[in-house]
This record gives sequence, structure tokens and C-alpha cells, in this order.
Amino acid sequence: MITKLIVLSVYVAILFLIGILASRRVKSMSDYYLGGKKMGFWAVAFSARATGESGWLLIGLTGMGAIAGYSGYWVVVGEVLGVFLSWQFMAKKFKRRSDDYNSITIPDYLQSHFKSSTNTLRILSASVLVVFVVIYVASQMDVTGIAFESMLNIDYRIGALVGFGIVLLYIFVGGFVAAVWSDMFQGILMFFGLVLIPIVVWFSMDHGAGVTAGLNAIDPTLTQIMGRSEDGWMNFFTILGFSMIGLGFLGSPQVYVRFMSIKSEKEIDKGKWVALIFTLLTDAAAVTIGILARIYFTKEGQDPEAILGTGGEDVLSMITHEFLPTILVAIFIAIVLSAIMSTIDSLLILASSAITRDFYQKIFRPDLKDKDLTKLSRLVTVAMAMAALGIAILLYNLYPDRQVFWIMIFGWSGIAATFCPVIILSLFWKGYSEQGAIVSMITGFASVILFKFVFAKIEGIGAYLQELDVLAPSFALAMITGYIASKIYPPKHDGIE
Repeated sequence: MITKLIVLSVYVAILFLIGILASRRVKSMSDYYLGGKKMGFWAVAFSARATGESGWLLIGLTGMGAIAGYSGYWVVVGEVLGVFLSWQFMAKKFKRRSDDYNSITIPDYLQSHFKSSTNTLRILSASVLVVFVVIYVASQMDVTGIAFESMLNIDYRIGALVGFGIVLLYIFVGGFVAAVWSDMFQGILMFFGLVLIPIVVWFSMDHGAGVTAGLNAIDPTLTQIMGRSEDGWMNFFTILGFSMIGLGFLGSPQVYVRFMSIKSEKEIDKGKWVALIFTLLTDAAAVTIGILARIYFTKEGQDPEAILGTGGEDVLSMITHEFLPTILVAIFIAIVLSAIMSTIDSLLILASSAITRDFYQKIFRPDLKDKDLTKLSRLVTVAMAMAALGIAILLYNLYPDRQVFWIMIFGWSGIAATFCPVIILSLFWKGYSEQGAIVSMITGFASVILFKFVFAKIEGIGAYLQELDVLAPSFALAMITGYIASKIYPPKHDGIE
């Protein structure tokens, strides 16, 4: 335990050092929220990927690999495709436009793009950001508590509180620069930790007849890449649900503010390959860790969740304690925290910008200068973090059997379904109007909630929709309704090309 705490202390000390160094670069609102738009491709690529992956990669996706088997690799396919499309076709265009508009936040970009004369779009986008960011951050804090409990035997609530304190302190000091620099440090930890552990486990295990034979001995459906059900349609919806998670990379604000912050379009070309390699190797490694854990820890006829935790959430903890020496287990605890913190910091800054700049300054106090908002931004960050912490503790007490993977995906989907269709259509269709964007956002936001809590309960089709999950149908409906609304209420002018 002492070794683990020492390593954890070193990790936290490095984060604080990053926060202190970053604070020296915070001289304006643009610095606090975008690093002055001077970030390099290594920092932005690692930060975008670390933010996009979060704690669900280490706790959720490893567990999903154990429960789903080979079909879990569809998540990898979807993620890699989403990252590629985003960096290849959208990033440069978005960077160029946001620079032309001198945007600091996503609502800034939307307001300028549609030349909006009202604050409807700004209020709507900022409101949705606040709601789903708090939910998403709460799920990350939930995982922090789980990680401390399973890997350090420290009470869940204390773990969540410690994680809350760590991330808040260095964001409070350094803002976006601290978030990006710490994300790069944490992303490197995540990358090497995830890629190396399947190799270590593989060479430490008694291979027997191999991975496929090992899974077949436990449950032959685990090796069915096209899904585990006997119902073909159920498998289709399951695969679609797994692979469509990657849609969230096509415009989610927490990822796209990174493109705003990068210093030039040329850096995007370099960063694309870093992001793709990171995604492919880390996601594939996470699923593989889960599969190896299923072979090693379970036998035929056993309930995997009884052994590996709800949704397989204990997989990483069990693997590391079984195969690694104490010092490396301690480092892996830091890696798990890295995955979580790298997302929390970005989301809190995003939510803070929505309240302070998009609500308070732009709507109520347009006379207020950017430099006067820095203090308020930090106070709002604290308030948002406390709200998220409260929700995380509530989840822990009310839903002890919750599945971490899907709670995180719900928060991710809410943000993605609301913003991604709007960003895509605004970049590629001149006929997209402000009214169309408003309809898209409302549809995406409402659909996520309806598909999760209403449609998934419908007898007959509910089971299929549950496997499909909320992102794909909500995303599609937001695109369709936005198109229809723009045809009815076309734009009065063209956006910048």
C-alpha cells in the first residue's frame, strides 16, 4: 500500500507542477479556454484522444471485452473510423472557420456561423453543454471512486473526493493549458500502459490451446465476431451500437475545442496520425485485456459479472494485481486516474466557458472584458465539479448495480447527438439555417433521453433499441430534422467558405 501511495503522490505532484507552469501562460480569456490558440500537434492529438477516451477505456471497455468477447472489437472499428473522419475531413475546415470567426467556444462558433441576431442558439447550446457535461463528469468521478476502491481498497467516497480535489486544483490554476499539457502526460501513460499489459499477460499465462480455444471452452458465443445472440437482428443492432460510438468524434465540443486551440492547419495533418495510432492500439488493447481476463479468471458456466464485477468493471484491477509487481500496479492506478482526469478537466473547462462566456458575458454583461471573467470562470469550475461529485455519490448509493460503460456512453451520447450533426451540417452544407440548427440540437438532446428511458422500454422493439443504444438513432434524427427545418426556413445568407 505504501508503494502505491508514493507512486500516486508523485503522479499528483507532476500534475500540480504542470498546473503551475501552465498558469504562467494564462493572461487572457483565450489563454484560459484555448491556450491562446498556440498548441502543438503532439499536445492536441494526445489531449483530444485522452479526453475522448476517458475512464470508460480502462474500466468500461476492458470490462466490455470480457463480457462481449470478440464482438467487442466492433467498438475499436467504430472509434478508429470516427477519429479518421474527424481529423481527415472536418478538423481543418472547422479550424479555419473558427479562426475566421475569432471563436473561443463552440457556441461562439455557432453564433458567428449563422450570423444570429438573437441569443437562442447560444443559450440552447450552452444549456445542453452544462446538463450533459455534468452527467458525463459525474460518471468519470464515479469511476474514480470505483478505481480507488478496487485497486487501493480505499472507500469509494474518499476516492471520488480525492480525484475531485486533484483535478480541480490544477485546472483552477492553469485552465486549458494545464488541461492539455496534463492530458498529454496522462495520454502517454495510458498509451504505454494499455499497449504493454496484454503483452505481459500473454507471456505470463499458460496459453493452452490459444485465445480462441480458451474462449470456446468457456462459452462458444464469445468467439462470434458478428455477435453472441441467436437472433440475427439482435446481433445487427448490437454491432451497430458498438461501432456507432465513434460518431461522437464528429463534432463533440470537448474534442473540437482542441482543433480551435491548435496553432495551424499544418499541425492537424501531423496530429491525425498520432490520434489514429493512439486510438487503434489503446482500444484494441483494452478489449484484448478483457478477453484475456475472461479466459484466466472464469470457467464454463460461471456468471462473469459475479467474478469480474458489474459489466466487468474489476477486470483491470484483477489483471494488474495478478500479473504485475506492486510498483507497476501502483503505476497502473495512476494510469487509470489519468484516463479519468484527462476527461474531467476538459469537460469542466467546457462547461465553465458555457456559463461564464456564453451566458454571463455574451448575454447579460457584453460590456465585461475577457480579463475580468477569469476569476468567475474558476469559481464556476468549482461549482460544476461539486454538482458532478454530488451526482456521482448519488449514483453510487441509489444504483449499486449500475454499468459504468453505459452510464459514460449516455453522457457522451448526449453531447454528441446534440452537437455533432450541427457541426457536420454547418461545415458541409451551405443551405443549413439557424432554425435547422436549433431543431437539430433540440431533437438530438430530446432523442437521447427518449431512446434511453422511453423507447427502450417498449415491448418487442425495446430489447433491440437497448442494444443499439441512444447515439446512432438520436444522431440520425437530428440530421434529418435539421435538414427538413432548413428546407422550410432556408438561411438568409451563406456562411464563410
